[in-house]
Amino acid sequence: MLNVEKARFDKLISSEQIVTLITALGTGIGANDFNIEKLRYHRIIIMTDADVDGAHIRTLLLTLFYRQLPELVERGHIYIAQPPLYKVKSGKREQYLKDEHALKEFLLSQALSDAALVPAEGAGPIMGEALENLAREYFLSEAVIDRLSRILPEEVLHALMHIPSLSLADSTQAMMAEAALAAQLDGGVYSVETEFVPETEAHRLKIIRNLHGNVIVNFLEEDLLETGDYAQLAKTGEMLRGLIGNGASIGRGEKAAGVQSFKEAMDWLLGEVKRTLGVQRYKGLGEMNPEQLWETTMDPKVRRLMKVRIEDAISADQIFTTLMGDDVEPRRAFIETNALGVRNLDV
Repeated sequence: MLNVEKARFDKLISSEQIVTLITALGTGIGANDFNIEKLRYHRIIIMTDADVDGAHIRTLLLTLFYRQLPELVERGHIYIAQPPLYKVKSGKREQYLKDEHALKEFLLSQALSDAALVPAEGAGPIMGEALENLAREYFLSEAVIDRLSRILPEEVLHALMHIPSLSLADSTQAMMAEAALAAQLDGGVYSVETEFVPETEAHRLKIIRNLHGNVIVNFLEEDLLETGDYAQLAKTGEMLRGLIGNGASIGRGEKAAGVQSFKEAMDWLLGEVKRTLGVQRYKGLGEMNPEQLWETTMDPKVRRLMKVRIEDAISADQIFTTLMGDDVEPRRAFIETNALGVRNLDV
């Protein structure tokens, strides 16, 4: 699908996919040819694969409608279908789940059913709502770590979970942060140094990893320590600190196992659930048979549609220009800024 934000109009109208779409709509395209009265359909539903590739195609289509056929959006004709990404089967029971988040929610609810955590020998069990709260905070932090592992090693992110009040605001706090982080990491693999960056007049931590003779350098900036992501890691670390002791165990129903960490307990619970389920991931709509596609995505009686609206025209225009346009620097700045500011993106 052509990115119309970058393409000239003559290239746009020579695109086979776009010409076919405009012909089907009947409205024509362009200032002189567009006629809303000739629209053949009340609802125009964008139905793409439920994975990341499908989201990319959906964004390209939305760009086309917003830039070249804005009246269709303004009049509420554009909708987005919600096909499932997963099918979960337990015995004869089948359930379709929209995305990764819905799958995790389903697995978590199943795992915590009739589950109990004994945090140490002789301690009372943690179950029900209390165990669910711990599990949700833990999985929120796991999602944060998975996302931030693109900029910092997972070992470093897990270490941050155990240090609740890191700051790099001045040289004294930066040196304290250096010592605290170094104490949490394997000294044979990692070393930590404090750096002052004259250009920004800020401190940061230089994290050096020596892995099989390969030296890899990452930086921990103050910006990250001011985000909701770090707050989530610190919150989870505070909740789990000292929770698991000697003789800890996790149980579900009549089965139980000894554990040495909360992570082991959650892994065991999810493993028990997954053994009883069949999980199918649809790579694309074409993997569904016609009956499945009808009953999950197309049947008007049960389908879910998202109506596309423009609530702030100026903001929408800026976002399309930034994310879909030719200029790389504003897009990079937007992604970096919002990646640090976002909280719990995966949930």
